[in-house]
Amino acid sequence: MSEGDQIRIDVVGTPDAGELLTLRRAAFVSEAQIFNDPNIPALTQTLEELVVDLQDDDVVTLGAWMGHRLIGSIRVGIEDGKATIGRLAVAPDQQGQGIGTQLLFGVLGYLPEDTKEVWVFTGQNSKHNIAMYNKAGYEHQFDQVAGDLTYAYLRKVLEAGAIIDDEDDVEDGAARSDG
Repeated sequence: MSEGDQIRIDVVGTPDAGELLTLRRAAFVSEAQIFNDPNIPALTQTLEELVVDLQDDDVVTLGAWMGHRLIGSIRVGIEDGKATIGRLAVAPDQQGQGIGTQLLFGVLGYLPEDTKEVWVFTGQNSKHNIAMYNKAGYEHQFDQVAGDLTYAYLRKVLEAGAIIDDEDDVEDGAARSDG
């Protein structure tokens, strides 16, 4: 990513479902290799299942675009003052350039005002992901076994005004290249 490349964060709609599915599959291959499991949910979800997910009123999926190309995405489930982040994906050729961090902070501007906490989960062995979440203010809470995988769950408690403050930073174009 060069200096002149602008990243646009916006909601992903059903017309972008095919591109989103392709992005997620490309991004999650490395996770599958870490866990030696090609059947992780991000790799087995069908296009039809993804479209249903994109149409769910309790889910917000954001994308990071560079020009017309979708280079990153993040999914947020919203329920009773709690948001749960999952499926954070960045195109393999764009990883390590802060796009995941931009998406993490970008999510905050799309949460309902009554959101008190944001949870994220990732594979326990995904050390890079856990480090990125820690840097963004998420703290490890517990691990949970699901089949052959163990997930680490991290939480960020939102303080009054935190969503608005972070949203202003993103809209002002604050570059976050620490992820």
